[in-house]
Amino acid sequence: MVKRRVLILCTGNSARSQMAEGLLRQIAGDKFEVASAGIAPTSVRPEAIEAMREIGIDISRQHSKSIDEFLNQQFDFVITVCDNANEHCPIFPGAVTRLHWSFSDPASVPGAYPRRLDAFRNVRDQIKTRLSAFAG
Repeated sequence: MVKRRVLILCTGNSARSQMAEGLLRQIAGDKFEVASAGIAPTSVRPEAIEAMREIGIDISRQHSKSIDEFLNQQFDFVITVCDNANEHCPIFPGAVTRLHWSFSDPASVPGAYPRRLDAFRNVRDQIKTRLSAFAG
């Protein structure tokens, strides 16, 4: 079976897209080859790593990547998980299906670590629900 290629985009490739990459690999890694990238990549947030660790998914070895690394590659699906990435998403070659799922930025939640971690858990669970439906 040929795996369909999926690219998940966010602004910094630090939280939402990283969690989505790990989740889709776990949910349907047999169906999809998954990558994630950012419009302005930074680094993977510790809260994202912790929120994923809590559900048995290790994304600690993932790193933030630039969209530029993927511009000349073919994808079956390009999924934007934030409004900024959707607005600045480049055109990819071939018959790509673009999907936009707007999730709030858990990193923008003010406050101390525990409160922020709850925001990451909430977004993680929303992404998991959406990806489960997507993967069918």
